[in-house]
Amino acid sequence: MRLSFLLRPGWLALTLAVWVFAGACFALLAPWQFSRDAEREAQNNAVTSSIRDEPVPVARVLGEPNSANEWRRVTMTGRYLPEGQAVARLRTVQGEAASEVLTPFRLDSGETVLVDRGYVRPVNGLKVPELKPVPTGTVTLVAWVRAGENDNRDAIERDGHREVYAINSAVVGRAAGLDIRPGYFQLTEGQPGLEEALPLPKLDAGPFFSYALQWIAFGAMALAGWLYFTVREARPGGALSEPKPKRKSVAEMLAEDEAGAPTPR
Repeated sequence: MRLSFLLRPGWLALTLAVWVFAGACFALLAPWQFSRDAEREAQNNAVTSSIRDEPVPVARVLGEPNSANEWRRVTMTGRYLPEGQAVARLRTVQGEAASEVLTPFRLDSGETVLVDRGYVRPVNGLKVPELKPVPTGTVTLVAWVRAGENDNRDAIERDGHREVYAINSAVVGRAAGLDIRPGYFQLTEGQPGLEEALPLPKLDAGPFFSYALQWIAFGAMALAGWLYFTVREARPGGALSEPKPKRKSVAEMLAEDEAGAPTPR
């Protein structure tokens, strides 16, 4: 019967909490950090190889998912469509508030893509400043291939600008009445129509791998602690065993002696 304490409500609740926490560490949190580490490594490899390699014609990547070509450099020739322009609001660049300028670009082949012309800093914390006019006529651009974002909320009109919540070519195309290919293209330094060039991601490994190991360690420590206390309580004299008689204080013993003493005549 020493293990009967395992069926007590308090101990059952503790056991459930420990095993749920450990399971989350092993099955959710650690794999999530491992996947983020793999994504960072893939991104670093893509950026490094793209910087080393020469840009390729944009036609090579239009027929494939943009996520498979993330950070590849491409060249494209065509003209800007400023009437379809939008601004991605509530962004941060190098730790400060920014808005990214998104302009449709009609390729010579007839297809339309979305070009990220860089960022601008808001005026008075919110208002988008006056944007640079885009070049007219045919231009050739060099840009990074980027995968689009998933937020599908419609564009809004504010202060004379069309604004979007995320860089999603479908949202920009829907607002402008254009058929824009998925994904977008981020201009490199010195390109026609560039505002302020967006910085490349930092090429470091990040803390994700160590975070994953920490979650594994936390899960293991939780199970080890539960096992330690279970074994301790299963032994005779555990804290959850039957309570021992309380030891009387000196004052209590003196009070009992006085209560039991015969009354003098």
